[in-house]
Amino acid sequence: MIEIQNLNFEYPGVLALDDVSLQVEKGDITALVGPNGAGKTTLLRCIAALDTPISGSICINGIDVLSHPREVHRQIGYLADFYSLYGQLTVEQSLRYAAMAHSIAREKISHAVQHTAQRLQIEDRLSHKVATLSRGLTQRLAIAQAIVHEPSLLLLDEPASGLDPEARHALSELFLALQAQGMTLLVSSHILAELEEYSSSMIIIRHGKIIEHQPLKAQAGQAVLVRVETTEPSPRLTALLAEQPTVEIVESDEGYCLFQFKGDKQTLHSILSILIKHDVPVYRFGEDKINMHDAYLQKVSRLKQESPA
Repeated sequence: MIEIQNLNFEYPGVLALDDVSLQVEKGDITALVGPNGAGKTTLLRCIAALDTPISGSICINGIDVLSHPREVHRQIGYLADFYSLYGQLTVEQSLRYAAMAHSIAREKISHAVQHTAQRLQIEDRLSHKVATLSRGLTQRLAIAQAIVHEPSLLLLDEPASGLDPEARHALSELFLALQAQGMTLLVSSHILAELEEYSSSMIIIRHGKIIEHQPLKAQAGQAVLVRVETTEPSPRLTALLAEQPTVEIVESDEGYCLFQFKGDKQTLHSILSILIKHDVPVYRFGEDKINMHDAYLQKVSRLKQESPA
């Protein structure tokens, strides 16, 4: 979906992007994380063909962003961290305005407005003026404007800024729904908690450099990490697990085991049944999901140890 090679961008006296290379897969929700000033917004603006790098290449669905920016604009939706809506327009008028700006044919605009409003669950607000909307509904309208032309890629810069917890959760559900409908999302934020619910991979950027790009959720057919802990030491734990053909031990002792597992839920249930049958006192057994906050802090800590300031 997105392929970036050796991208460099410079503000006067500041190298904002430093030899950035990355790939984002189709259908992924990728979190772009890092501290303020790390280069997140600059990277998104370059992908959206709004800023021009000094060197490097960006391709979206095989289209060269630098050579064909207008063609790329048809493929993407972009929501800036600071956006403006016309408060005296209705929701419907706002969507019509966005549809016309994206050159949607006049006879197709009404359908595009209705369809997009339904996707964003704001069809009951079409006659309401923007100024009367809550912060959460305003955010939904802004996203609706960004996707009214049916882009395959949605870029969002700090989309949950200023939202209350309920609105943030609703936004998470919306992003997962858009992903289920075939859209790829790249979401920038420095607040990791808001990304945890929906992101499938994480890119860490610091000082304009990509320092990590890792999956957060296993894709279909991929191995998952499973953690087992016991109430007391059990010499049988590791031996029993090692006998299972779908298990690859990562680390273990008599009261703990972390293993890679590739199989279905029924097979995983069978493994737990074997442990219990052999009187292994299991009190924890389940997928060891990656915590975004911990993964981020561990990576940054290792980086600081390797390159002390």
